[in-house]
Amino acid sequence: MWEAIAAEAAAESPVWGDALVPAGRRTARPVFSALAPPELALGVETIYEGYLVHFGRPRLFEPPDDDTALLLGDYLYANGLVHVATTGDVSAVADLAELIALCAQSRAEGRRGDAAAWAATCAHLGRDGLGGVRDALRLRGESDVLERAARAAAGDAAVDDAFAAHAVLVG
Repeated sequence: MWEAIAAEAAAESPVWGDALVPAGRRTARPVFSALAPPELALGVETIYEGYLVHFGRPRLFEPPDDDTALLLGDYLYANGLVHVATTGDVSAVADLAELIALCAQSRAEGRRGDAAAWAATCAHLGRDGLGGVRDALRLRGESDVLERAARAAAGDAAVDDAFAAHAVLVG
């Protein structure tokens, strides 16, 4: 999966290729894809890497400046959505697009709750059940309902592991 993300980015643009961390220094640990269906893992981790480029410490890339980071993150979002779209799961594409927008809004407003949004989305990916649950974060800044939804679907241990890995990368 990690080599696919890196190779596709490098093939897309020499700028992305130049931003790659040398292979021996990359952190190849899945975070939220473990909560999603296996066929969506590449798309989820590609999108999450884009999120990390924007808001955290990426595992595969070291963009040289903020402009490159912004464009690279957006490329990774789009490429991840393409991977998910190739599975034919339109609901999963919509869920991930909602997640990207929700996390961007939360970050812009200085709110926490992104880990719960990621976990709940990945644990329910493509199952159309998070509309009202997402609204708790979107409208009121409340992430606890998203966390409960994630734990109910994926179990405490899986969510705890994802949260711990996310905390290392985002803080």
